[in-house]
Amino acid sequence: MRALQVTNIGQAPQQVSVTTPEPGAGEVQVRIAACGLNFADLLMIDGKYQERPALPFTPGMELAGTVTALGAGVAAPAIGTRVAIFAGHGGMADYGCFPADRCLRLPDSMSFVEAAAFQVAYGTSHVALAHRANLQPGEALLVLGAAGGVGLTAVEIGKLMGATVIAVARGADKLEAARAAGADHLIDSAGTADLRAAIKALGGADVAYDPVGGEQFTAALRSMRPEGRIVPIGFASGTVPQIPANHLLVKNLTVIGLYWGGYLAFRPKVLTDSLARLLEWYEAGRLKPHVSHVLPLERAAEALDLLRSRRSTGKVVVTLA
Repeated sequence: MRALQVTNIGQAPQQVSVTTPEPGAGEVQVRIAACGLNFADLLMIDGKYQERPALPFTPGMELAGTVTALGAGVAAPAIGTRVAIFAGHGGMADYGCFPADRCLRLPDSMSFVEAAAFQVAYGTSHVALAHRANLQPGEALLVLGAAGGVGLTAVEIGKLMGATVIAVARGADKLEAARAAGADHLIDSAGTADLRAAIKALGGADVAYDPVGGEQFTAALRSMRPEGRIVPIGFASGTVPQIPANHLLVKNLTVIGLYWGGYLAFRPKVLTDSLARLLEWYEAGRLKPHVSHVLPLERAAEALDLLRSRRSTGKVVVTLA
């Protein structure tokens, strides 16, 4: 079968031919149809992610496909079931074997491309806003990186939860994507000399959702309303911000970390409950996954570069079927 493999940290993954894996105890074999890309895939390839699989490994954190075989002790999902899986890695291959309890059964109305783009982006935003930040109707939600894979879902979910959404993104095309997702106010990070002042001119924020870090985190922190909550979920800028505790004290602010995948280890019910709610919203037509690029495995390097160069909006998906 075909697989994209990383053999040396920091070097571009290469397509190779490998033996099709067989499922072990507690696993299912899946014929992979689509793999959704995430910024974390780039970090993992560069050896900068918090989880570092043994070499060689196949990147691709989330995938969708059809169950083709069951390992020992597995009764469900049945062969032929359409599923999405948050695998951590292994998604950019024709087949993969994954824990059966990671399988999320797909609604008939959801395509494999949508499914591959769904779990990480929507799951991260929903857990961040509903479970961690306790976003309330009528509050002001600031979304940094608002046209990215997670940013657009934060705009969409924040609006569904009744917030007034302030979207920060770079350039007219990305701001238009945020507007279409429901943003009430748009700030162009490329054309705004003082991001803090621009946010404060809109009244500040009760909750800030930050996948960017760096200077944008600092601007967001300084524009929060009293008792505001800021949720760092990543550092796409490449800079991990340092948090001045005196700012938290003076305005009674809270910084709330979120690593979505971490809940699998200590409280998986948070994720399963969240995904159940998100699928309800999807089936009701209230969520519309935004995929800007769909490319075949042979163009995986181009797909990864779309993320690295920040030329995509929403999600990039690699297809295998």
